Amino acid sequence: MRQRFLAGLLLCLLAVSGRAQGWKPYRQLNAAEIFHEVQKLGVTGSVLYIAAHPDDENTKMLAWLANEKKVRTGYLSLTRGDGGQNLIGTEQGEALGILRTQELLAARRIDGAEQFFTRAYDFGFSKNPEETFRFWNHDSVLSDVVWVIRKFQPDVIITRFPTTGEGGHGHHTASAILAGEAFDAAADPTRFPEQLQYVQPWKTKRLFWNTFNFGTTNTTSEDQIKVDVGGYNALLGKSYGEIASEARTMHKSQGFGTALQRGSSVEYFKQIKGDPAKNDLFEGIDLTWNRYPELKDADKAFRKVVSNWDFSAPETNLLRLQDWISNDVAAAYKHYNYEMNYDDAKAGVRFLNRVGAKYAALAPQLAGIWAEGRVEEPMLAQRGRTKVYASMLNRSQVPVDVQRPAAGDTNGVYHHSYQKDTSVAARGRSSKPFALAANQSFLDTSIYYQRSSPDRAATIYWLQNPRQQALFSRPALDLLGMPEAPSPSISRSITTNGSSFTVELPLVTKTIDPVKGEIYQPLQILPEVTLDILANSLVFENYQPKTVFVKIHCHADSISGNLEIDAPDGWAMQSGDRQVRLRKGQDTTLAVKLIPSKTATNYYFTPVFVSGEKRFSQHARFIHYDHIPNQTYLSETKAYVTAFPLQKGGTRIGYITGAGDEVPEALRNVGYTVTELNENQIQSGDLSRFDAIVTGVRAYNTQDWLQGAYPRLMDYVRKGGNLIVQYNTNSRIGPVKAQIGPDSFTITRDRVTDENAAVTFLAPQHPVLNTPNKITQSDFNGWLQERSIYHASNWASSFTPVLSMADAGEKPATGSLIVAPYGKGNFVYTGLVFFRELPAGIPGAYRLFANLLAIPKR
Repeated sequence: MRQRFLAGLLLCLLAVSGRAQGWKPYRQLNAAEIFHEVQKLGVTGSVLYIAAHPDDENTKMLAWLANEKKVRTGYLSLTRGDGGQNLIGTEQGEALGILRTQELLAARRIDGAEQFFTRAYDFGFSKNPEETFRFWNHDSVLSDVVWVIRKFQPDVIITRFPTTGEGGHGHHTASAILAGEAFDAAADPTRFPEQLQYVQPWKTKRLFWNTFNFGTTNTTSEDQIKVDVGGYNALLGKSYGEIASEARTMHKSQGFGTALQRGSSVEYFKQIKGDPAKNDLFEGIDLTWNRYPELKDADKAFRKVVSNWDFSAPETNLLRLQDWISNDVAAAYKHYNYEMNYDDAKAGVRFLNRVGAKYAALAPQLAGIWAEGRVEEPMLAQRGRTKVYASMLNRSQVPVDVQRPAAGDTNGVYHHSYQKDTSVAARGRSSKPFALAANQSFLDTSIYYQRSSPDRAATIYWLQNPRQQALFSRPALDLLGMPEAPSPSISRSITTNGSSFTVELPLVTKTIDPVKGEIYQPLQILPEVTLDILANSLVFENYQPKTVFVKIHCHADSISGNLEIDAPDGWAMQSGDRQVRLRKGQDTTLAVKLIPSKTATNYYFTPVFVSGEKRFSQHARFIHYDHIPNQTYLSETKAYVTAFPLQKGGTRIGYITGAGDEVPEALRNVGYTVTELNENQIQSGDLSRFDAIVTGVRAYNTQDWLQGAYPRLMDYVRKGGNLIVQYNTNSRIGPVKAQIGPDSFTITRDRVTDENAAVTFLAPQHPVLNTPNKITQSDFNGWLQERSIYHASNWASSFTPVLSMADAGEKPATGSLIVAPYGKGNFVYTGLVFFRELPAGIPGAYRLFANLLAIPKR
């Protein structure tokens, strides 16, 4: 027991924990922000907020807890939001989950909370928790929630949603059910006992539901506990409403940009479990160090440090804090080690460990240290080597000594040159410490960074192994529940005024944009070779041969090998020489002709590059947005290959893009000529040249100019054109502000989430089901994630509903596809999820969409 506690003390005092999450490698706090963070050292409480998705969290509540109450605050999102829509790009599924993970981390950097996840995959909208648990493994996700609770050790747990369904989504209700079960299970040593090698059972004081007033659903009442979270923080210069709005605006992929909120804002809480509370979430919970009687002397000394704080020169406070850590906190550790038994001491020791980690993170800020670990190239191959330019700047008035680099990443190997060099830039090449005077900078060019083993941070850790249905594979325990794996870094040991600490430098690239200024991005780790197929799906309509192109990228210094490709029975293959030799940064493209027979079966085209005994089969997808750090998503290089009969009418298509739209490319893949149209082309172009015009998903939500395009589009239909409008939303986030069709209908939130739901043909003789392709039940086989969303309702008599479908136990929904004649042409509104099915190569979706494009004129 004594050895364990002493190790914890050394970890807190000597090791680094100053790595800031996010794409900025090092953010220097101002004096008020530093003091605000130091104040948190004197608070002992913690709260864990639990919900289902990114953007479910109450950011105002998180901001108030973390910055007003100053308690350690966490948000546990059961999923990464993989199944949502995307308003800003084409990422769907797991790629969207990566984007939304980073949006959550961007929000947490603003509101001050921590972020956690379970392994649950967001498989799309679910209407009830029973359906949700059919996809998720209930006990596995419950185990993850228990793990986070036992590790985070909250005094209070708050859920966003109730167990009774008012949250409107099966995932929402499931998150509340799991929170309630985990509240009990975390305290029970017989539940998930395999965790107890690493964490201890934890009894949370109480569980609340953060009730809400959403639209027509008001679950608040005056007998609930009320908290005004709209206060103003003078140190931060913002209200908690303003902080919350800025954090919520980070959910850009979901269109959650919001105005800054100021003034009083009351939140309501209904207690679900635990010790009764009447007026306060923290009733009976001591949030001071008095919770641990053995720490009263250390607490008194800390209060003295805070009362004598010097805002004009934060570095002068560092020595006092170091004395406090070395004397008072160390004395408390000694007391726990030698004068108390393990069970009585462990809670206080865990708290002191967190204090030490927080101090270690703040020490570089107090010392006025600015640091940067820059590399020249944005990507490094596994086992590759790159030069590091390590910059240090002492912004304080107190000299600092900089030690030689220490290993900041257990997978990294540093190589240093110590040859004589008298230049200022090369002073770090001496193994001895060197002094940095006030406002003096230093550049060390002697460091090389090399990966000594395959890097788990080279991929998004939860995708390293295939998921099982709707559950990601279990990672190493140090990553379980965490938002991301640590990024490559180096570290520097610093001594100033007798205080020693370490600054960790994430490895980044820095570019200068003439508009945006400095742009930092984290170093990305890649395999030595990655592959690209120039389409996600390969559709061979009418069994016509096509040439497939495979691009090979070299990330190592050099490599040679050959490309292996297999084809199953029913497919013939022709290709030239597949031997390749490449140097770093080079790529080459090989052509492979695939020839299907009428008996060809669907399969995944999976090329592999072979170099000696090494086999490379991964594709690197890059996710780039200004509000998050660049992400590299590695997955198996594969494309779904399918051959089927497809008849087309007119092939000249005009397309108005919507949110995250991959439909135009899918149409081009089967021989349509697609012209993407802008406002000017709609208003003044010749629309009669198009056999059909299609609007992408949410186009009327994202393209404001469509409000003024209504007369032109209706004139196009009246003269014989077909206008196909894919789904839009009609809500606060995405309102439809203009009329869409020639006659009236409304857009609802109705949907059919079972992708295998039976489909009934309401108008079996309608051209949509017969021309030029005869649509049968088999055309609805193999659909992905869902059937249809945001159905039409209350349509005028001119519309004909074509299909009916329903989720289990529900009434049939008839608004997924409605058609109305207008003049010589036709108008279509559809919630069918073509935006998912066409890029995935689903034959029936292509055949039905081809019919929509070819509805006969009158």
